[in-house]
Amino acid sequence: MNINRQTTIIHKENTMKLTTAKLIRGAGLAAMAAGILFVVIQILHPADVLASVTTTRWAIVHILGVIMCLCGLFGLIGLYGRQADRAGWLGFVGYLLFSLFYAATIAFQFVEAFVSPVLARETPRYVQGLLGIVTSHTSEISLGALPTIYAANGVLYMLGALLFGFATIRANVLPRWAGGLLAFSGPLAAIIQLLAPHPFDRLAALPMGLALAWLGYAVVSERRAPVSEPLPGRANSQLSQTGAH
Repeated sequence: MNINRQTTIIHKENTMKLTTAKLIRGAGLAAMAAGILFVVIQILHPADVLASVTTTRWAIVHILGVIMCLCGLFGLIGLYGRQADRAGWLGFVGYLLFSLFYAATIAFQFVEAFVSPVLARETPRYVQGLLGIVTSHTSEISLGALPTIYAANGVLYMLGALLFGFATIRANVLPRWAGGLLAFSGPLAAIIQLLAPHPFDRLAALPMGLALAWLGYAVVSERRAPVSEPLPGRANSQLSQTGAH
């Protein structure tokens, strides 16, 4: 009875380890997808003008944006989980800020994919105002807190990448060069947005996308030691010694 119980416990522990490894590997794939999609979206994105909003290309790009954000949220869980014990508070704060960026961005992407095309036909001035948030043009109508939220999301993007990247370098679990590229991509995006006019500021997405894809690939391709099952004889011996005491 005791032997069977211990064997069951060991089996459950090994199953949990294997499941955790599979989840982290799946999150690595999600991080790769998020990074690649981030770059692809910038390449395919149509001009931020009213005429583009009702096109199929606009819908496809922003649906991909929703998918990118979902992959980013799941991917960050794996990237942080893989190095959580060594990333410290810096890694946790970076992970939290970066995740908040994706959570806010998915809302904007959803509106642009499914709401803006409808509003463009009914209230084009409102959609023109939404486009102005991205292109830094003043809206003719009130958009409430949306411009402030969008600006704050940019801060989350910059700080999240910076802190999470530095934490990755310090943890030295995933490639440090990839962590450095991620940390560098946040401030670089802020500099490019200040100096380069829209849409050339989209180039800031390239290092960020590459860094996420690189880190995700590192998690996916990482070799782990196989989980070994204890030999029955060894388990019996351990139980016998325990009973003798």
